[in-house]
Amino acid sequence: MSALLIVGHGTRDDEGAEQFRAFVRRVERRATREGVADAVAGGFIELSPPPLKDAVAGLVDAGHRNLTAVPLILLAAGHAKGDIPAALARERERHPGLRTRLGRPLGPHPVILDLLRDRLEEHATDESPDAVLLVGRGTTDPDANADLYRAARLLWETTRHLGVREVEPAFVSLAEPSVAQGLDRLRALGARRVVALPFFLFPGVLPTRIHAQTREWADRHEDTAVTVADVIGDCDALVGLVLERYLEADGRGPAAPGMNCDACVYRIALPGFEARVGQPQHPHDHPDDPAHAHGRHDHPLHHAHQAAPGSARLARHAAESPVSGPEGAQPTVVGGSDRYGYARERPAAP
Repeated sequence: MSALLIVGHGTRDDEGAEQFRAFVRRVERRATREGVADAVAGGFIELSPPPLKDAVAGLVDAGHRNLTAVPLILLAAGHAKGDIPAALARERERHPGLRTRLGRPLGPHPVILDLLRDRLEEHATDESPDAVLLVGRGTTDPDANADLYRAARLLWETTRHLGVREVEPAFVSLAEPSVAQGLDRLRALGARRVVALPFFLFPGVLPTRIHAQTREWADRHEDTAVTVADVIGDCDALVGLVLERYLEADGRGPAAPGMNCDACVYRIALPGFEARVGQPQHPHDHPDDPAHAHGRHDHPLHHAHQAAPGSARLARHAAESPVSGPEGAQPTVVGGSDRYGYARERPAAP
């Protein structure tokens, strides 16, 4: 059994950071009560305290040498695919002999969809909305952006009984369609009562921006009412999903695929993204981490996406392997199928 390390991105929003810390305490209470994990800690890769290095140091000081990290992230873009694996590599260098496993991000899991429906129903008035605008963060990773579309479709399939005719995806930053473009489409389809539903776990700068962008659009379209529902927030149902991801990566849950690599831009040459194949990944520099003062490392702490033997299009996720370390030991990946899974350990490909 390993210790559970919950990894957050970080935010400049004090309420959002505190909800993350409260959620870590909630997970710790349940995991301790049920004997699921030896210990639980949480940290951020940037922006907010505590930094990931402090969470890891606390677990190591308490005698834990095996950690399983669960990214508290909905859309698996650069943070989950590169920044967090690279940050874990840096911690293994700081603590020789430390072993880490990396679980999957949360994604459009049925628990997340249930919580989104809850927020929608909590927000509903006597008059149900015609349509929902599901608003995600937005990334430069087409694979992660596609997950929001998947979540929107699944949400539409499961909310028609509430009278919702359309569920349209949109992004608050970095990707299109924007919030305004999504609202334009819903209005063109005849929607006049729209709920913007944030695809976010906790409050933050970007969820606040959703309010601003919807207000700006609504001021120009008085024939369409737009309101914004709450974020998912710190809750017990989310604890169950995090523990599911933890047990899965720790080898005590059902066999499951690894990180969403089938369309990963770091291993698949998607048209327009070919330059990212095999691109090295670096940890974020947290302001409370001494490594921040030295900038980017020039030694190989990065998340190595190496080209797979005999293929010009595929690359092997070297640091994506759920098991890493100790230093000097033969690297292993955990495999329950030909490519990914958690049923058994086998030597990594050379």
